[in-house]
Amino acid sequence: MSKRLIVRWFLVIAVLVLSGCSSAAPAAPAAGEKVTIRLWSHQNSAFNKVNQELIDGFMKENPDITVKYETFPYDQFIETLQTSMPAGTEADVIEMFGSWVCNYADGARLADMPADVMSYKEAQEIFYQAPLDGYYCNGNLYGLPNEFNLEYGGALVSPALYEKAGIPFPPAYTDYNTLISDAKKMTVLDGDTMTTAGFHFVGGDTLGFILLSGILEQGGTYFAEDGKHFNFESPESLNVIRTLTRYAQEDKVIDATLFSGDNGLPNAFFNGNVGIGYIGSWAAGVGKVDFPDFKFDYVMLPPMFGTEPKFVADAGWGKVVSKNTKHSEASWKLVKYMTAERANALKFNQISGTIPAMKSIVEQPDEILAVQPWIKPTFALLKHGAYLGNVTDRDQLFYEIIAKNLTDALTGAVTPEQAAAAIQKQANEMVDSKSK
Repeated sequence: MSKRLIVRWFLVIAVLVLSGCSSAAPAAPAAGEKVTIRLWSHQNSAFNKVNQELIDGFMKENPDITVKYETFPYDQFIETLQTSMPAGTEADVIEMFGSWVCNYADGARLADMPADVMSYKEAQEIFYQAPLDGYYCNGNLYGLPNEFNLEYGGALVSPALYEKAGIPFPPAYTDYNTLISDAKKMTVLDGDTMTTAGFHFVGGDTLGFILLSGILEQGGTYFAEDGKHFNFESPESLNVIRTLTRYAQEDKVIDATLFSGDNGLPNAFFNGNVGIGYIGSWAAGVGKVDFPDFKFDYVMLPPMFGTEPKFVADAGWGKVVSKNTKHSEASWKLVKYMTAERANALKFNQISGTIPAMKSIVEQPDEILAVQPWIKPTFALLKHGAYLGNVTDRDQLFYEIIAKNLTDALTGAVTPEQAAAAIQKQANEMVDSKSK
């Protein structure tokens, strides 16, 4: 999904946890009584369009339930949750990013899903594990996903730059040695200034997912023994950091300083400055809409380490129910309608441009591929994904700790060993500071 609504839930965690336990569940409405519930979400034209269409369909099928749909600019959405949830004035149903859910659940702000709506075992049959597990906390299910948020294993590739370098197109890489060989041929320097990057992999999300997934690909783990702190000085972690540093310092296929910020992915690719751009499939959707005349393809890359894809993913957007709702039955009915009924889940993915969280949509893909053909290469990966887990503060870990220190290693400001030690120290300080 587009970069997009970057997850900043760490701003609210302290407030949620300190807000204490919720009050007793409100009484259910009398049988046959007409009820009104509210649904909140962030403002995104595609999301808002499909949510409204699904709400209209739901109310047509359930004339005793009125749904009021309220949207907020993204930053205001975060601020509104921050103030309303401790006060108990939030909407009945909330569109929430899955990687936020367990923090809200730990703050006693979300209702756990009744067993007669859906059990975790039943949900496992319907949804892929990676998006589902963001909604599963401490043995309870707190909502259901609409999308599989995938940032691993795919790349934008430029036919013009392949042709210019005399490389056959489209590529079908089976190992990184061949990929880096092609990337070196496409890299262009004007003196000491890189004007074309053969292989661009530098970005807050990309670097985080490469590091964590690369550790898994080698059979390691990024968590310490207590499952809460981190171990980023393991042999597997150091191997990832050294490999990425070699691509930048020795192979010189990317200049992390020049190709960053506004000139990072996907902009640098669609400006014609990148041959291979490691990025989630959402970027192909951006290209189809915003750069309709730019010729490109989206291909899958082999594992960076080993031969078997193993990766972590955010849980993606879905729906949850507030602990304070007075209309639990109606709220959960809406959640299930919008996420777990195949026709509605398909419509959400088609209009929002997201990868399905629902297995059956991928297993019978003609309808989704008719609208989003560029996501087809991702389908073989989805069953291999795992939820990234409770990393305490996802944004701080990815953007302020991993990306910053890895970029320092890529530019040569620090050694890979120094970068690993800094990530380890800062990540565990983050855990300790937010556990107080």
